[in-house]
Amino acid sequence: MKNIFLNFEEPIIKLEKKIEKLRSLQFSSNIDTSKEINDLVKKCNKLTEEIYSKLTPWQISQIARHPKRPYTLDYIREIFTDIHELHGDRNYGDDLSIIGVLARINGESCMVIGHQKGRNVNERIIRNFGMAKPEGYRKAVRLMHIAEKFNLPIFTFIDTPGAFPGIDAEERGQSEAIGHSIYVMSKLKVPLISTIIGEGGSGGALAIAVSDITLMLQYAIYSVISPEGCASILWKTSKRASDAAEALGLTADKLKSIGLINKIIKEPIGGAHRNIKLMSNTLKNILFNTLNKFKNIKIKDLLNIRYNKLMNYGKFKRINSM
Repeated sequence: MKNIFLNFEEPIIKLEKKIEKLRSLQFSSNIDTSKEINDLVKKCNKLTEEIYSKLTPWQISQIARHPKRPYTLDYIREIFTDIHELHGDRNYGDDLSIIGVLARINGESCMVIGHQKGRNVNERIIRNFGMAKPEGYRKAVRLMHIAEKFNLPIFTFIDTPGAFPGIDAEERGQSEAIGHSIYVMSKLKVPLISTIIGEGGSGGALAIAVSDITLMLQYAIYSVISPEGCASILWKTSKRASDAAEALGLTADKLKSIGLINKIIKEPIGGAHRNIKLMSNTLKNILFNTLNKFKNIKIKDLLNIRYNKLMNYGKFKRINSM
């Protein structure tokens, strides 16, 4: 499958084109170009590392939205077994922008819930570009209650620009659905592990991101508003999205430094989309090891730890100016 490059990856494109030409030459003329190819591959990897070590928040936002970045279903297929998808909110309908499955991770039964975007035009329309409506969050809540009933840990995967802002969603109680989901997650009597895999946009992300442990991929973003939306409000133009991204502090490093996430998961060179298998294996090991930390924790202690974690968000210290 052909690679899709972002603007700041232009130097990488040039090297990859040279590598492709040498491979074509080797195939068509039987000339051994393996040494030249290996040298260029090493040079390309080194250049990619250099570029990715100096990314701006806006560039990281572009990677988080990369059209080939792995989505929730990609991780479900790679990480979990015995997968059974569950549908509907038993009230209005089945919102396909939220996926929910019963599954196993290394033999342990669990519930997996996450946002799902689409790869092509038709799928994006069906999945509503990963922007859930109230019935999506109500489906998620229904599945959380099932998990609690059968004492199953819950994994959530966050990847959404935000909750759907349309009139029909507002008419069906979008804000109530999000608020109720947050409320339910805060008191569920099972372990909750959330992973921000792409975009973590506003309340649409937070609705399924309340957790005991919050993980975040290296090039994911998590913010109260998109950079474009922020720029449009502050400067009346989305063209200043790069300035907004800088001000929002939406990167994993920044969020870890202020205690809003617990762990950053390193991605393969060039991002998760460059090596989905490696990314999935890394994530699977971390998810399972994280789950094992809850083995001997009593429910009462679990809820206390979660409560203290949530109450520490936005904590500040008053300093005397005298």
